[in-house]
Amino acid sequence: MRITAAIALALAVSLDSAVAEQKPARTEMKTDIVFATCGGTNLTLDAFVPQGEGPFPTCILVHGGAWMNGSKASYITPLFEPLSKAGFAWFTINYRLAPQHRFPACIEDVESAIRWVKAHAKEYKADPQRIALIGESAGGQLVSLAGVRAQADTRVAAVVPFYAPHDMALRVQQNPAVPAWVTPLFGIVEINDAAWQALRDASPINHIRPGLPPYLLIHGTKDHTVPFEQSLLFQEKMKAAGNACDLIAIPGGAHGMGGWEKLDPGYKDKLVAWLREKLAARQ
Repeated sequence: MRITAAIALALAVSLDSAVAEQKPARTEMKTDIVFATCGGTNLTLDAFVPQGEGPFPTCILVHGGAWMNGSKASYITPLFEPLSKAGFAWFTINYRLAPQHRFPACIEDVESAIRWVKAHAKEYKADPQRIALIGESAGGQLVSLAGVRAQADTRVAAVVPFYAPHDMALRVQQNPAVPAWVTPLFGIVEINDAAWQALRDASPINHIRPGLPPYLLIHGTKDHTVPFEQSLLFQEKMKAAGNACDLIAIPGGAHGMGGWEKLDPGYKDKLVAWLREKLAARQ
């Protein structure tokens, strides 16, 4: 009887252990992590860590707000849930805003975030070889620019700009007056030769070269803030350079993701499917 009882106890312990091992690890959200300090300003990010061992395909999210407004918890938040459900590790970042911090502070902060995520990937179950940049509006311009001018330490596997101004000089040319974002971002008060050069230098379209990571452009066809033409021109030049560049057009879509669900209910699924393909584990 003693032997039987001992065996039963051992089996019970073994079964309990097996059940415990089968319980999925809980997802985790870590907030307000400092990834850089610039001039006494702490730059922070939030991190979503999926359940499981990893490493997982990873996304770095960059909010919009005309380079002057917004935060890691605004504008780009509609993408949090689909990326979480898809099992991606993701990070949403703050960056220095104009007019207190003029260009190129914002792009430098995005590049600092890329380096930080790569350096801390293991801690957050992220895969440093499978990182996608995703940004919307001003954040779309920043991820697009980071992608085209990347060096070895900031190169990523994919880039997804939503309704991004890829050609900032063209946007100024198309406006009868100097757009409201130009002076705060660049300190430009009149459009002269130096101003045009600054706008061209900040325009992702002017840095396209062969060998860039694949891009997915997502843009509403009725966007009056950043015209749909911006994505069409960027795609054309990317393809001419031999780069992969896909485009999801949201018929009738305005600037911002608000209302897009009614126009194209599957646009988030298309985004996730594209990311899965481009960030697939390499054998």
